[in-house]
Amino acid sequence: MKKATIFIFILSSICHFAALAQISATEMVRKADAHARGNTSKAEVLIRIVRPSWSRELTMRMWAKGTDYSMIYVVSPAKDRGTVFLKRGKEVWNWIPSIERSIKLPPSMMSQSWMGTDFSNDDLVKESSAVNDYTHTYSGTDTLLNRSCRIITMIPKPESAVVWGKVMVWIDERDLMELKMEFYDEDGVLSSVITTTEVGLMAGRMLPVTMEMTPIDKKGQKTVMSYRNLVLDDPIEDAFFSTVNMKTVR
Repeated sequence: MKKATIFIFILSSICHFAALAQISATEMVRKADAHARGNTSKAEVLIRIVRPSWSRELTMRMWAKGTDYSMIYVVSPAKDRGTVFLKRGKEVWNWIPSIERSIKLPPSMMSQSWMGTDFSNDDLVKESSAVNDYTHTYSGTDTLLNRSCRIITMIPKPESAVVWGKVMVWIDERDLMELKMEFYDEDGVLSSVITTTEVGLMAGRMLPVTMEMTPIDKKGQKTVMSYRNLVLDDPIEDAFFSTVNMKTVR
């Protein structure tokens, strides 16, 4: 019985990797994106901003539905509590409680820093789509966290409003996790790197738990994002993602 079980496991693994070998780079990116998102997601996240002489932390709650809707509520620190970011389709809004006003962010602001972190506004609300706004090609293989990865080069389509000239992504072949991303500017110069430092079981699937965003040209600087809790595929109504709800969501 034991030998039969081992044989079945080996056979299923071979079939899994054979299936992956047949899919296109675009389909692999699509599967990895779907694996991380689910149909909906609700998360609690801790962000630590590290600088050469200081550091500080942010906590936030995040809701998302597909690729069109997302909401971020800042829980702490106290001076930022109640700040909300909303994405609806291609529109991105920011609710600022201190002035009780919603501001629609123009495309020119998507590349700017989000809340003083090394993430951009686009990184957090995902205005651009890794699947739809890029072309994808396989570029090699690598091993990260003892996991075999396929390296995929993503080039923005001419019509896409994307801030990067190129993105390289390392996708784990076994669980389809994005374990590393490199971001290059329009001149082909490496600008920043996101590296997964811890993976774990969340919402019933293996996912990145802790990631570090490191800007290449700023020594001693990074932003660490860690998931404290994640729920996938709980129903969320489209109406939840509204500019009215930004003012009351908690």
